[in-house]
Amino acid sequence: MPRLPAFAVLLTCAAIGLCAASATGSAQHSCHAASCEVASAAAAAATITSTGVGGVKLGRTYTSLRKAGQLGKIGPGCELGGPTTRSAPLRAPLRGSVSLSFGSPRRVAVIGITAGATARGVGIGSTSAAIRRAFPRAVFDHATDEVFGMTFVRVPKGGGGRLAFGVDTTTKQVTVIGIPVIPTCE
Repeated sequence: MPRLPAFAVLLTCAAIGLCAASATGSAQHSCHAASCEVASAAAAAATITSTGVGGVKLGRTYTSLRKAGQLGKIGPGCELGGPTTRSAPLRAPLRGSVSLSFGSPRRVAVIGITAGATARGVGIGSTSAAIRRAFPRAVFDHATDEVFGMTFVRVPKGGGGRLAFGVDTTTKQVTVIGIPVIPTCE
């Protein structure tokens, strides 16, 4: 891992509130470079709610999100949905895609996140236990284990929002988060 210059570490730590002031009033670095990088990465993660992630919300138009720099170029969606389905990739710091509605104007119908955001601290790489702690009313559906190689975990509206987590059956870690469902096209 590359080392950051001292001023960059200080600015990063100051931005996330990990610096302490000395008796002379100057800010002193109170964390190590590696922990600051990890802390700043965690602070940069967008928040997932039942209405969307970061600035990408369900129901917003593709055009408004594209102009705001939240989405990439529109392209064909799942071929099983027919020739008029469309989707668009999420822009950094998020990774994933959105499925768009059929009507005009095209609106965000489903969001699939593969990196860059967390829901109550549960993100990509989290375990089933972390989901159970954050969302006690989550429902684990093992019927999809063999077909998709993934356990679908649904969080009901009364249990923290309409969200879904995809937990890989081999690694036992979250690989995708969907709002309100996980987009599947197999």
